[in-house]
Amino acid sequence: MTFDSTRRACYVGYVTQAIVNNLAPLLFIVFQTRYDVPLEMLGRLVLLNFATQLVTDVVAVRVVDRVGYRGPLVLAHALAVLGLVALAVAPALLPSPYVGLSCAVVIYAIGGGLLEVLVSPVVDALPSPQEAKAARMSLLHSFYCWGQVGVVAISTLLLAWIGQASWPVLPLIWALVPLANLVVFSRVPLPSTVPDEHRTSLRTLFGAPTFVLAMVLMLSAGAAELTMSQWSSLFAEDGLGVSKVWGDLAGPCLFAILMGAGRVAYGLWGERVPLLPALVCCGTLATGCYLLAALSASPVLSLVGCAVCGLAVSLLWPGTFSLAAARFPFGGAAMFGVLAVFGDAGGAGGPWITGAVAEAAAGANGFLTRLADALPVRDGSGLRVGLLVGTAFPVLLVLAGLLYAVVARGRRDQTPTLEVRPSSVTGS
Repeated sequence: MTFDSTRRACYVGYVTQAIVNNLAPLLFIVFQTRYDVPLEMLGRLVLLNFATQLVTDVVAVRVVDRVGYRGPLVLAHALAVLGLVALAVAPALLPSPYVGLSCAVVIYAIGGGLLEVLVSPVVDALPSPQEAKAARMSLLHSFYCWGQVGVVAISTLLLAWIGQASWPVLPLIWALVPLANLVVFSRVPLPSTVPDEHRTSLRTLFGAPTFVLAMVLMLSAGAAELTMSQWSSLFAEDGLGVSKVWGDLAGPCLFAILMGAGRVAYGLWGERVPLLPALVCCGTLATGCYLLAALSASPVLSLVGCAVCGLAVSLLWPGTFSLAAARFPFGGAAMFGVLAVFGDAGGAGGPWITGAVAEAAAGANGFLTRLADALPVRDGSGLRVGLLVGTAFPVLLVLAGLLYAVVARGRRDQTPTLEVRPSSVTGS
């Protein structure tokens, strides 16, 4: 096997990440109707997923560069398999279905957190021209989108065919993907991690203003992407009155297609496009999409806002990775892990805040209820108000991007100046 095999395995790793992040939200309407789980508790499942990934990221930051990539990658896929199987069987086995769902989420979220820390630095370390690294990173992250498209489209159509009562079949089928990739990662060649004596220390990174701003960019990128991705299905069904099949296809599925298209486009032509201005423009477009989804009186235009937001957020996560990797080329897996911590923090907090706001807006009184009454359309779920509040996430990204440009122009951060990036094959 060659490094091309490694790159393809990394692509499937991001498909696995898409499965563990997007399958459960597609089943929110099932959990709500069959198990009487309220919106705020559904939001807690998203919070639990990304909070677990965040804790995993924090632990992995200190470990991966010392133990190598292979063992943690194999473990990540094994936990994804176990968690998906638990998602299918634990709600029926445990006294509380919600506890069963929560246990399954924790298990596969540990695997997802490891993948977030591991896959990007592996691809970044594979032999390739420096000017092509941002484009290749974007192409890698596009496979998360294609995985999301597959999960949404196949799961939605399959669920419509077999019926909601047979929903546990879905996670069992999707568990086959990480199971197969586990075998592949046990065999492919992997690059070595950055040695301790070459790696930019975490203290140096945290002391660099541009890296602090990169962390803010990741926080807002995770919140902006995952809030719309996680809630668009339920928003289409409850907030816009669209059927589940069409809501899933026109909401999260089209969101993922456009997000993937944006990442592929940057992967093909990104060397010609300045990265930081592209990030600011994407954040501005995402702000407009949130406002359109929340404020439009037309269900069609609201769905357009949800879907086009996928294109708007396409560059935010991989672009921030590439921005930091270019400025700190010897940050190693620890640097990617820290950024993943903040991305997952946004991915956990954003959807949860949106769900909590929606729950409050759907209540009997209070400021949020009055805000919901003031919107062009009053939906019973309160998700319009939740998405309106969520507009703060892409706005924060735009402000952080503009400040990054000012700070980066005014100073040079202290980084190691080695000429060669280690990329030898390791069996670890």
